[in-house]
This record gives sequence, C-alpha cells and structure tokens, in this order.
Amino acid sequence: MVIMNLVNEETYYFGQRELAWFAASMKKDYIEAGSWDDKAKAVPYSVYREFALSEAPLGKMLGSTDDGYPTWIDIPPRPKKELIADAENEKRVLMQGATDVIIPLQDAVDLEMATEDEITQLRNWKLYRLNVYRTD
Repeated sequence: MVIMNLVNEETYYFGQRELAWFAASMKKDYIEAGSWDDKAKAVPYSVYREFALSEAPLGKMLGSTDDGYPTWIDIPPRPKKELIADAENEKRVLMQGATDVIIPLQDAVDLEMATEDEITQLRNWKLYRLNVYRTD
C-alpha cells in the first residue's frame, strides 16, 4: 500500500512588514480585511515549510532579507535593564522560597521543640538566604 502525502503545497506569501505568512488562496480575503502586505513576496511551499512550520535554529529568529524574503537572523541581545529586572525577580523568588522553609524551622527553635537536624537545617537555610541577599 502506498501512502500519499496529501499536504497542500500551495504558494504562500511572506510579508516583510509584519513577518507574516499569507496563503495565496486567501489573498482576496486578506485584501478585503485590510491585512494584506502590499510588499509581500510569493514563496514556494518549501520556503514556507522551512520558515513557518519549523522551529528556528538555536539563537535565531524569523527576519527578512533586504529584498523581502524570509531568513533566520540572530536574536538580538536583551537590554541590560531587562536582564537586571529578571535577576532581581529571581532573587526575590529565591529569598521567598528560603523564607518559606525557614519560618517553621524557626518556630520549632523558638518553641524549644527543634531536633538537632532541624537546627542544622535552619542554620543552612539562613546561610543560603543571606548569600542570596548579598548576591548582586
């Protein structure tokens, strides 16, 4: 038995302006909806498959060439401000996680009900939290 590939290999258009894909069979609909890119370039299904249906290579994202065709471009580095905000958020999450563990251990110590293991854990968690706090 032969299994046929029934994929519709129609022509697609690539719109450079929004990095959008348009099925040629729906061009009229896109125009009527006002979403058609007047500078869209017709590309064969193989190009559509490579750039629209496949994952981008590591460190790359969809872009366009100067003449409007799809290409993989390097992902730009994130702004320093975003990296700092992410690091500060990560620090808050780690601090809160440590605090959540410390509170009941500290309660056990305060109530003189802590085991030696709990006392050791408390000291280690407080040390961890202090090191996270001091991380810049």
